[in-house]
Amino acid sequence: MKYPKSQTYDRQFLLDNMMGPNAMKILEEMTQLPEMLELKPQMRVLDLGCGRGLTSIFLAREFGVQVFATDLWITASENFARFKEAGLDNKIIPIHADVADLPYADEYFDAIISIDSYQYFGREEGFVDEKMAPLLKKGGKLAIVVPGLVKDIHDNIPPEMLLSWNAEAIETLRSPGWWRDLMSKSLRMELQAVGELECYSECWNDWLACDNEYAIGDRKAMEGGAGKYMDLVYIIAAKK
Repeated sequence: MKYPKSQTYDRQFLLDNMMGPNAMKILEEMTQLPEMLELKPQMRVLDLGCGRGLTSIFLAREFGVQVFATDLWITASENFARFKEAGLDNKIIPIHADVADLPYADEYFDAIISIDSYQYFGREEGFVDEKMAPLLKKGGKLAIVVPGLVKDIHDNIPPEMLLSWNAEAIETLRSPGWWRDLMSKSLRMELQAVGELECYSECWNDWLACDNEYAIGDRKAMEGGAGKYMDLVYIIAAKK
């Protein structure tokens, strides 16, 4: 797959600010899926778990939406400096917040987008109804991409996976079927699609090329063959 929008961004800037597989390419593919909401300039979008804001920059620049860039690990001041340098401080509002206590009004957002973060906090049954659904307008979309597995392996973890990750970290990696089962239990969201993105290999290779200490740590497992078990899983649901 080609990424005409992502490829216009400075590669070193992307490498310096990645916190996992290339989130900008992931988001570009995600926004082309037929189930995805068409993003328009008047919309408000929550970028949940935005990290250093690559996805927020992409959303604001490419679609003109108002982005609320929300993260727990990266401070609002750090992200604001990055957004200001990109000339997008009038389109992106940086927020430092925990997903357990998000500071937003009910039915405020047209869409919630979460790239490479939902697996850390959204795996419990009922979470999507309690924490995500209230924030969306009726018909609003929840669009998620998480690192995952082709099939669940937790009862017999391959040794190459353990070269980089312990069992607790691997617990966050789940198959498309596992996510489908979880999200299908929602009472307030209609599950519209679960699948695998084409950009898996390319996005992981971009991440492994980073000097980030976590990327360096991930190389051991990926070079040992763990990649054959792994995947990028997308989930799209709409507020009923």
